[in-house]
Amino acid sequence: METNTPGAGPARAELSVGQVAERSGVSVSALHFYERQGLLSSRRTQGNQRRYDRSVLRRVAVIRAAQQAGIPLAVINRAFAELPPDGVPDQADWQRLSAAWQQELNTRIRHLQALRDRLGGCIGCGCLSLAQCRFVNPDDSGTGTGARAFDL
Repeated sequence: METNTPGAGPARAELSVGQVAERSGVSVSALHFYERQGLLSSRRTQGNQRRYDRSVLRRVAVIRAAQQAGIPLAVINRAFAELPPDGVPDQADWQRLSAAWQQELNTRIRHLQALRDRLGGCIGCGCLSLAQCRFVNPDDSGTGTGARAFDL
């Protein structure tokens, strides 16, 4: 929907949140969530309705592709901070983002493979000792009381 925005010069191509949702395949609530997370931005009309520049469709496409690859929203947000001021990623931006995300995915894959490989041994050993278990406490550092988070 084309709208004329006072003071904006020529007509700007803007979309309502419903139009963005329909065209992108993302729910309105997800778009609102992305906006709260700083991934998208909109302006408000005099009637307090959100209006998005058409370029937001490309950003939503990048968010969806990254999420499909398992990239957390915080990482996507950091990547978007490196985009051009208009926020529209082009092919070179996408190549740069995807190369960085491939490194992150490779690291996660290595961690998951290590988890998989250690899990069978943990179940099989039957030690039932969190203080001495090589799986839960690989560096013998988790002694003490209470739950501990560990990083593989």
